[in-house]
Amino acid sequence: MPIPNAPAWESWLRLLQKVSLFRGISPDDLCRLLLQLSPTVQRYPAGDIILLSGQENASIRIVLEGSITASKISPGGQTVTMAHMQPGGIFGDVLSGSSTPSPVTVTATAPCIVLALPYERLMLPGCSDAAHCVLLRNLVEAISDKYFSLCRRVDLLILKSLRAKLCAWLLEQYHRAGCAMFSTPLTRAQLAEYLNCERSALSRELSRMQAEGLLETHRGSFKLLNLAAIQTQYEGESVS
Repeated sequence: MPIPNAPAWESWLRLLQKVSLFRGISPDDLCRLLLQLSPTVQRYPAGDIILLSGQENASIRIVLEGSITASKISPGGQTVTMAHMQPGGIFGDVLSGSSTPSPVTVTATAPCIVLALPYERLMLPGCSDAAHCVLLRNLVEAISDKYFSLCRRVDLLILKSLRAKLCAWLLEQYHRAGCAMFSTPLTRAQLAEYLNCERSALSRELSRMQAEGLLETHRGSFKLLNLAAIQTQYEGESVS
């Protein structure tokens, strides 16, 4: 629902400057660009549906506050988490330019505020200034990155054992963080959904890996203690 007497998007300008979609755009050009695009700002209480599976989506959306989760129902009726985003996260960018309805349902997992950029205004003829061109280039890059992220997810899901899936996920987080210590916003239940396994099985496997000296974990924090062994266990199945 729209925020009554909502503050303008300027309230989140510092955050928006860090969003990958606006990378390379100066603060002044970003303000001018957003004025041209006329984004809307909406608030959603926890549990509210932002985008329902089967609905068309015509906006690129950015999480300003709170968090969201994108999920879909598997043929077996299981809810599978596809993505979890916090402030600065972008969603709807892939769907906004497509006539295909959304395959996922996006839900507010905490009270959140979302900025929506109308896709049709991004593509208005004559919008060819430098900042607009940078925005479009960043959009194409973001869509490409999500394509390769989806490929990595498929590679993970086709692994047979939970240990291999966990190792693949841990290695991806390690490369993303650039160090052996990192945190994830995913809860254990959400991580189990992401890996397509039972939460109890995930907890048991993490306990075994800790007992083997491969890692330490507490809630959403991980410390990889034996990166070489984790890499070996992943590669052992991925090449078989």
